[in-house]
Amino acid sequence: MSGVIVTGPPKADAKDVEAIAGHGTATVHEAMGRTGLLGTRLRPIQQGVRVAGTAVTVLSWPGDNLMIHAAVEQCGEGDLLVVTTTSPSTDGMFGELFATALQRRGVRGLVINAGIRDTAELRGMGFPAWSAAVSPQGTVKATGGSVNVPVVLGGQIVRPGDVILADDDGVVCVPREDAREVAEASEARERKEALARAAFLEGELGLDRYGLRETLVRLGVTYTSYDEYAGGGAAP
Repeated sequence: MSGVIVTGPPKADAKDVEAIAGHGTATVHEAMGRTGLLGTRLRPIQQGVRVAGTAVTVLSWPGDNLMIHAAVEQCGEGDLLVVTTTSPSTDGMFGELFATALQRRGVRGLVINAGIRDTAELRGMGFPAWSAAVSPQGTVKATGGSVNVPVVLGGQIVRPGDVILADDDGVVCVPREDAREVAEASEARERKEALARAAFLEGELGLDRYGLRETLVRLGVTYTSYDEYAGGGAAP
């Protein structure tokens, strides 16, 4: 497998990245029309951490972390490393030493669709990571791959410079050209949810606030008492 290392790709504006970082993945995912989710396999090794950064992408051979070494050179302040493999892998391709080098360069975290190790050390040094597996299994450095090319994680295309947002719920990708619009839509959704939260605290029901009673009627859903329901032989 040969490959390419692309230098200097376009990136989302830092102000838009920071604005997106102010919202959870669920909010941003909904604000984008329920798109951008990088699947459900990617889980955090820590809790209570939310991070957003611009993607530096890596396509590696399974069990081979050569291209992660190559990617470190392409990483800078505000980036977030995104790694996947050409076929499924659970080997521990990333650990404390990589994190040390990336943290020195201002990288905000890691998303890897493969294995990770040294998780206690990563938590201790405050380097957040999301992975598909945790494994002490080592790797080799023998096969070419690519850096800063479009990659696919969980059926979602991630391009270099796209915004990656990750928290306890998962990981979302925001296309770099949509970052400002998504940040504004996420803020609007937060305001709407704040109003709903206040209403629910006052006792209002979602059925009434969202007009869902009419939806139930339209779908033919009816109300009946327990006695009527049980008398019809439908319940013990």
